[in-house]
Amino acid sequence: MSSVKHRNPRRVWFGYVLALGLVVLVVAGSGCGPKAVRGGPGTGNQKLDVPAMSVGLDREDLEYLASTNVEAFKRSAIWKETIEQATVPQLVSMWPIQNATTQHIDDQVAALLSTVETYLVNSRQVGVVSRERQMELVQELRLRQSDIYDPVTAGKLGRQLGARYFVTGKIMCVDERLKNTHRVQYTLILQVIEVETGLIRFQNEATRSKALIS
Repeated sequence: MSSVKHRNPRRVWFGYVLALGLVVLVVAGSGCGPKAVRGGPGTGNQKLDVPAMSVGLDREDLEYLASTNVEAFKRSAIWKETIEQATVPQLVSMWPIQNATTQHIDDQVAALLSTVETYLVNSRQVGVVSRERQMELVQELRLRQSDIYDPVTAGKLGRQLGARYFVTGKIMCVDERLKNTHRVQYTLILQVIEVETGLIRFQNEATRSKALIS
């Protein structure tokens, strides 16, 4: 006689109930798990990028800091008297923005530089040197990483690239805590420096504050 015929009906029934309970728990747990959503322009959740998720720099902060500084540049005397009056677009070279904070925000700083570059390219009133070409020149000259923040070095490279101005800057932050509030104020200082003379022909500051209140 096979062993199947000797199974205890209660034990079998209990096994079925236990298995069913485990299935219910798995299904219920999967329904409460994280859910991926798509947002932004062209979706049904256009305001997904608006709320702040932390006191760090997000895409909306970068857009604000970049656009505010570039708009100030386009209203400046150097833009109106030199760039707008030139018979051919003046050539500018994008130079790295220095991270003067204590935060590890290299990715955000790189995105910030790209955003400034995009605004200048789309103005169609200046020519922008390819940053790939700049990095090739840096490698050819075997410059150190610290040299790329040196205005004298930037001026020399700018002349070799044929640029009249180079655009650079610095991002700083002030970090404060008071009771249950953590606030960080980010400031982007944008500079436009004349390659030939080394003079700062334009400088502007834009500030964005982020806070975490518990």
